[in-house]
Amino acid sequence: MTTASPVEVDPGVEQDLVPDDLTMTDTPWVTVVWNDPVNLMSYVTFVFQKHFGYSKKKAEKLMMEVHEDGKSVVSSGSREEMERDVQAMHEYGLWATLDKSE
Repeated sequence: MTTASPVEVDPGVEQDLVPDDLTMTDTPWVTVVWNDPVNLMSYVTFVFQKHFGYSKKKAEKLMMEVHEDGKSVVSSGSREEMERDVQAMHEYGLWATLDKSE
């Protein structure tokens, strides 16, 4: 019968038990809103103000990015938070996706 030898852990060294490619803190997620031919610019601005609490100026800036560039990153955070934001954008009738931050 074999006995397992104890593993010595240096108390001064923090142990990383999650592989780097699985940590959420290293790669925050973003919500991307895409341009569509349906929603008015004023409505998109309203949604950004209502859902995210952005000022009118910030909401208009993001809306113009959507309009002129075809998309805009409107929020960032954990995957779970961004999934909620994407779902909310869909409920408002906007096209939105979830992506890893660069």
